[in-house]
Amino acid sequence: ELARLIQSEEEERSRLQGEIWALTEKLARTNESLARKMATRNDFDRTIAETEAAYGKILESSQTLLSVLKGEMGNTSKATEPKSTSKEKQADGQKHS
Repeated sequence: ELARLIQSEEEERSRLQGEIWALTEKLARTNESLARKMATRNDFDRTIAETEAAYGKILESSQTLLSVLKGEMGNTSKATEPKSTSKEKQADGQKHS
């Protein structure tokens, strides 16, 4: 009877050790997979941050360019307006009097 109990417990121990080994292997694979995925996520986060920073610089540059172009357009339109002579100004002044 005692020999049968010992044999039964040894079989149980062997089965449990097999399960422990299988679970340890599964845990190791899961940890490796998780580490790779976290590294990939970190790469994505860094790329997103760099892209957002570059976008901000592009946006800032485009706003600056737009302001410069608006200023140039204003200067161009002033340069192309016909300038009135002093005689025309005097005539305009007399018309409004």
